[in-house]
Amino acid sequence: MSEVTVRFVGGPADDLVRALPAGPDGAPPRLWVLRRPESAPDPAADHLYARQRPDGTGDWTMRFVRTDPVGVTE
Repeated sequence: MSEVTVRFVGGPADDLVRALPAGPDGAPPRLWVLRRPESAPDPAADHLYARQRPDGTGDWTMRFVRTDPVGVTE
């Protein structure tokens, strides 16, 4: 499985850059959930991000949609 570089925009992961799995078309998943671990200082939460277009550097962007209690987004 190949990977693609993604930059998260907005929300708690703003400006985080990481590799996500790429589909057959080379794009990241349409939606991605980042989970805040239960051991973190604030309550655990799921942060939903939606795929946008690649930026000027060729990296894809994932825009923040909302935060839900753990498990609600799944």
